[in-house]
Amino acid sequence: MIARPADTKTRILDAAEKLFGQNGFDATSLRDITAEADVNLAAVNYHFQSKDSLIDAVIARRVEPVNQRRLEMLEAAGPNPTLEQILIAFLHPIMHVDFSAVYPLMARVLATPDAFVTRLFKKHLGIIVERFADAFSAALPELSRSEIMWRMHFTAGAMAHVISRAHAMPELMPDLGSKFDYQTVLAQLVTFAAAGFRAQEGI
Repeated sequence: MIARPADTKTRILDAAEKLFGQNGFDATSLRDITAEADVNLAAVNYHFQSKDSLIDAVIARRVEPVNQRRLEMLEAAGPNPTLEQILIAFLHPIMHVDFSAVYPLMARVLATPDAFVTRLFKKHLGIIVERFADAFSAALPELSRSEIMWRMHFTAGAMAHVISRAHAMPELMPDLGSKFDYQTVLAQLVTFAAAGFRAQEGI
């Protein structure tokens, strides 16, 4: 079967994702993107109206499906999920996706202090932070809300490290051999994060 060519909007998103990751948001112009996507500037203006809207769409395309799956898994865990169930709901949807093609973009988002990009990050992750903070607080009522937030940040940092280094881990940890797969990595990360969440506050 012959693959259908990507539509104009998808070509623009693919090109923007690639160039934003390679060159950064400020250093990438709309003309760079139109040249990469082989479309005219009018097409970008028609679908996205502005560069800021295009950046938003590029981030949303990758983040929103993951967030939806997170909420579905948290809901499926029932009214009183265990700590491990909450962590799996948070980590699994992103750990089993092949993000190798968008590692550069993810790195740019995490490393860009620009206020606009920070607002986008909060926009797309705000509900996830609140819902999971509530779940962690219910599972660990002895922890203060600020302590829950610290531990969520550290867990997210460990997750980001793992997915950004996934391509190199087989070489860094050769003893894993054929056991290097996302289920193994997920299990290790859940065990590590659970221990951190259960540590006494202030220790």
